[in-house]
Amino acid sequence: MTATAATLEAVPEPTPARSVPSAAHHPAPAGYDRIVFTGFMGSGKSTVGALLADRLGWTFLDLDTEIERRCGLTVPQIFAQLGEAHFRRQETAALASVLGRSRIVIALGGGAPEELGNRLLLEQTPATAVVFLTAPFATLYDRCQVQAATPGATERPVLADRQKAEARFAARLKHYERIADSTLDTTALSPEATVEAVLRAFSQS
Repeated sequence: MTATAATLEAVPEPTPARSVPSAAHHPAPAGYDRIVFTGFMGSGKSTVGALLADRLGWTFLDLDTEIERRCGLTVPQIFAQLGEAHFRRQETAALASVLGRSRIVIALGGGAPEELGNRLLLEQTPATAVVFLTAPFATLYDRCQVQAATPGATERPVLADRQKAEARFAARLKHYERIADSTLDTTALSPEATVEAVLRAFSQS
């Protein structure tokens, strides 16, 4: 794996593996040790990633959650107190670390592919498949609004300005497409149906 990442302070031990049910698992995709989900907020990366990990008997990790664990702050707090540049450095370091694991499903933050260091890590790490979950912006925005109304939902300041959020989506689209090995439109798919579509895509590759 070759990419530059900032040198950071000592961090706690990596997040332990998620406990996986003992039922028979779906065969792992041939040739892959890591599956990474990318896409804009509302695309279902974390939900689908966790379901897929359970199906495969792999570990699931949400990269934003891992960054929060390392920093001891929520993502909005990191942005507010330390700035976006600090968050992006932490993001690249966390991604480099988790890509060193095998049999893992990773959900990226929506902005991760904008960073060249992150794209290089994903492109240069062997046996790693990147799946881009997409849908029209209006669908993604509506999903986020529903999620935001849920008690305990993660704060998403970008949702306050729909026009800016749509511009951000448009700017990120080319990066999602560049790093993707597979793209799935989730507009009419439930999380469970999306998992089945991912498994079918790998079985046909």
